[in-house]
Amino acid sequence: MIQRMRPLPPPLEGITVVAVEQAVAAPFATRQLADLGARVIKVERIDGGDFARGYDTAAGGLASHFVWCNRGKESIALDLKDERGLDVVRRLVADADVFVQNLAQGAAARLGLDAATLCAAHPRLIAVDISGYGASGPYADKRAYDMLVQCEAGLVSVTGTPEQPVKAGIPAADIAAAMYAFSGVLAALVRRGATGCGGPVEVSMLEALAEWMGHPLHHAMHGGTAPGRTGLAHAVIAPYDSYPTADGGRVLLSVQNDREWRRLAEQVLGQPELGTDPAYATNAARVANRGGTDAQVAKALGTLDADEAVARLEAAGIACARLRDLHEVAEHPQLAARERWREVGTPVGPLRTLLPPITLPGGAEADLGDVPALGEHTEALLRAVGMTDELIAVLRRDGVAA
Repeated sequence: MIQRMRPLPPPLEGITVVAVEQAVAAPFATRQLADLGARVIKVERIDGGDFARGYDTAAGGLASHFVWCNRGKESIALDLKDERGLDVVRRLVADADVFVQNLAQGAAARLGLDAATLCAAHPRLIAVDISGYGASGPYADKRAYDMLVQCEAGLVSVTGTPEQPVKAGIPAADIAAAMYAFSGVLAALVRRGATGCGGPVEVSMLEALAEWMGHPLHHAMHGGTAPGRTGLAHAVIAPYDSYPTADGGRVLLSVQNDREWRRLAEQVLGQPELGTDPAYATNAARVANRGGTDAQVAKALGTLDADEAVARLEAAGIACARLRDLHEVAEHPQLAARERWREVGTPVGPLRTLLPPITLPGGAEADLGDVPALGEHTEALLRAVGMTDELIAVLRRDGVAA
């Protein structure tokens, strides 16, 4: 008889995370941990909670940022300015494996919730401090929001058109910091498994995003000039841009070498002579003659609808894509074919969400937990740390817990 192997448990099953978090950087990091099976206890302000709850009401009445970053967590609402509320957090941390915070610079230290203090008291704890600019240096106390850090890290300087720099359309600095915090926690858990010791982890938004600036940064440092802003085009490759189609769509294509250019000229542009024309035959020539190159491509694609343009490009072996809006992404055929969409529970009912992009063969599918209401788990967590009904009632009466 063939025995079927049971799915492996989630990789972080049994790991408890306590997070005093807000906005995107820390919540997105801890959501990755929750998706991998960790129990994540989210400590929120008693007066409105994580301020990302109030960013908008686009997700069925909930904030889209909050829904994105906070599935699978338990919410406890506490006043950390009251010693009794702070005591609850300390009790939660005493039984935790990981602590994450992204409070304003210096706030965690004033509360005794900075990584150094907590790790000194709990040697097995992994404690993560996420900040805008790091704990030292002239920018340590500077307020840091995503757009500001995008500017300081140089991302805005290389994004946009020659006439207009623009910020990225997603919170790139927050996401960069979140993913380094996530990977830092995983690395620290591996080290703790070998040594028995946890320890502090520090991540700054500036340093995370500066690392992501690797190509243009090295180009400028070592080549003397920064790559120019080119919109959807590539600074040193042509053709590499988006082109309008007859049905009002836009198709992007990228020619990576001269062999591909010759195929494009023959099979898509219908002008095989351009493959050997000195004005177009090499990438250097096409970049120098970018206007003429783009005009030739635009002329050919402009007579086709988007589907036909993509089909011809793919038949010629040319890398291409559709320029999709967000509604089209939500119905993307590849995401549908791979069954990447699920529903999660929220205070306003089920909402669609994507499965996490980490797929672990042999493991069970990620169990996507609900998005919590503010303070939804306060009472259960207070009981879990030893609070009696009388104490809970007093904390609620005094506005320390909600």
